[in-house]
Amino acid sequence: MARELMDELPRRSGQAVVLTGVRRSGKSVLQAQLMRRHEAAFYCNLEDTRLYGLGPADFVTFLSVLDELAPESAVFLDEVQEVPEWQRLVRSLLDRGRTVCITGSNASLLGRELGAKLTGRHLSYEVLPFGYREYLAYTRQRLGTASLASYLQDGGFPAYLRERSPQVLQELLRDIVQRDIAVRHRLRGTRHVMNLALFLLASTGRPYSLQSLTKGLAIPTVGQTSRYVEYLQDAYLLLALPKFSPSLKKRVVAPNKYYVVDNGLRRAGAPPSRDLGHRLENAVFLALRGRHVAAAYAAEKDSWECDFVTDDELIQVCAELTEQNRGRELKGLVRASRLPGKRRRSLILTMSQRDRLVTEGTTIDVRPAWEWMLE
Repeated sequence: MARELMDELPRRSGQAVVLTGVRRSGKSVLQAQLMRRHEAAFYCNLEDTRLYGLGPADFVTFLSVLDELAPESAVFLDEVQEVPEWQRLVRSLLDRGRTVCITGSNASLLGRELGAKLTGRHLSYEVLPFGYREYLAYTRQRLGTASLASYLQDGGFPAYLRERSPQVLQELLRDIVQRDIAVRHRLRGTRHVMNLALFLLASTGRPYSLQSLTKGLAIPTVGQTSRYVEYLQDAYLLLALPKFSPSLKKRVVAPNKYYVVDNGLRRAGAPPSRDLGHRLENAVFLALRGRHVAAAYAAEKDSWECDFVTDDELIQVCAELTEQNRGRELKGLVRASRLPGKRRRSLILTMSQRDRLVTEGTTIDVRPAWEWMLE
């Protein structure tokens, strides 16, 4: 199945195409689909144990062998972060006029090294697990409330959707913590970082300060907690949503909300959650991320909250709009409509409801989330 991201990828480019994202999100498959656009392609998986120890001293030999075996081929390198100073190899390939595509699973490492050695010579694309539209295509379900509920429970990792075994997700979570975090950062143990990961996976969409996480999870220092959160984000397991504020200082100080890169992973550390509202909110966040829409949350402590603020929309998310939560959801949108910036459309996304409400001069559209996700 062709990924939607394929339409964004250039067919030919003098810059390196960089595919980043969490493990098993489909980067290698997308790379293989991109290879089919080329008459001649050379592929190398840098996680292959036969290449263990490959480093800068081997680059000249690597290039010589490549010139001999595949002189006209586009070059596709998988999981480049496994090779020290890989960016020098990529630069050499570009200097030789090669078409280059690379994948990687570490946001900070790739960003830092790309910026240092390949400034202006790369195009980066984030590969997420299947979105709702891709989930429908893969599972052959019909759009609507029932398939959305299934998507919120299953998530979008292709390997899980193929095998339907929770063990796939459990092993994926262990791989991310062990290989992408513990080994890479030379941690002596993984207890604290795993506890932090499991806690945030089960508590998506809620703001937490580093101090509260440190105290609640008995992590020795706030500095450790800060590093662990950064590691989890670098591995694309968790994605942060900042608080909206015109003040840079307030944005930096305010606690982030954290969302998991895939709803299915929430079942890796605990029984499937019945909290449909939080899973729906997580899916809306991922849809915004997939659209490359910059978002934030807005809130005033103990008063009101708006789940997502973008340049064009104010969005509240709830599984069902009821008499019990109606006042809270509407208040958040009304208050958020007074935030600085241009006038934004106000939405409440639910599992199935559709309505139009007017309160305090603000028009609010209530829509099924599955419909909005397909826009």
